Amino acid sequence: QAQLVESGGGLVQPGGSLRLSCAASGISFSFNVMRWYRQAPGKQRELVASIIDSGITNYADSVKGRFTISRDNAKNTMSLEMNSLKLEDTAVYYCNARKLLSYRWMEYWGEGTLVTVST
Repeated sequence: QAQLVESGGGLVQPGGSLRLSCAASGISFSFNVMRWYRQAPGKQRELVASIIDSGITNYADSVKGRFTISRDNAKNTMSLEMNSLKLEDTAVYYCNARKLLSYRWMEYWGEGTLVTVST
């Protein structure tokens, strides 16, 4: 069964760091684009960062300079290095991946991993 699995969430103090990982299983191809989304309590899901197969990245303004997205195409994994974490970074973080197959986008989501930034 094809799926994405996130790991690395947890509790961290403001100013701390965490590294999230996303691994694809049951999937034999590499994705055209991979993204991290997050959803804070009571808020809509928002795009945090994206990376395409060439390695070009894009970030939400709120995380620029603090978060770094990366991927390993050979291993079909993606990571999000989060530094200088703030209280407002608290959210469930979701891995998302898309592949264009036969002119149709295939999309996969992970179940999410909780990041809590608190004193």
